[in-house]
Amino acid sequence: MIELYGFGKNIGLLDGSPFVMKIHTFLKVAGLDYKSIGNPLNVRKSPKGKLPYIKDDGQTVSDSQFIIEYLSEKYNIDLNSHLSEAQKANAYLLTKSLDESLYWCIVWSRWQHNKTWNTVKKDFFKGLPFPLSAIIPNKVRKQTIKALYYQGIGRHSESEIITISNHSFQALSTMLGDKNYFFGDKLCLFDITAYSMLSSLIHSNVENELHSKCRSYDNLVNYCNRIRDEYFK
Repeated sequence: MIELYGFGKNIGLLDGSPFVMKIHTFLKVAGLDYKSIGNPLNVRKSPKGKLPYIKDDGQTVSDSQFIIEYLSEKYNIDLNSHLSEAQKANAYLLTKSLDESLYWCIVWSRWQHNKTWNTVKKDFFKGLPFPLSAIIPNKVRKQTIKALYYQGIGRHSESEIITISNHSFQALSTMLGDKNYFFGDKLCLFDITAYSMLSSLIHSNVENELHSKCRSYDNLVNYCNRIRDEYFK
């Protein structure tokens, strides 16, 4: 059986990491049996020092993109089969836009935003024993804030980050319109990414300006609710 290693349930989500949620969603949509192993300490055992990673038939695969490619090839799954080549190209670039831009705005809203840090600290590290619980959260936060600065998002003001995020929300809302999925009536790989990112804002118990802005788009909220109700009952 496939074993998925993530952070585990926190901030009201099956997993607080959008990338771990991406693999949860892919596995659910693909109908593959798997076992979820959630623990922040999984990071220590990860081949790349990040989550998620999976184990399958003695093979370990890390990074959500490579995991999806591996599972798609091994189990003969093609969630993009109904897309044209041009649509596949657009879907790939849109995926990278969310992975490399919106994701970091989400990270900022949790780890650097003082308004929500206590909620994140309590939920993300609730399983850690003392004295790790007194040391690791602040250490990880400092490392994350440093990463945000080097990535670039951390150099912006709060209002600028909200603006950057809202541009993504507006674009996604316009693109989705009244369709069931972003490329029509059938789910594709981009929907896996879009759901994992948007649901981490819409369905979490974190309350701040970024989450409120995302929840203000009714079609994005309905989209996430529909996928959650279909695959995560």
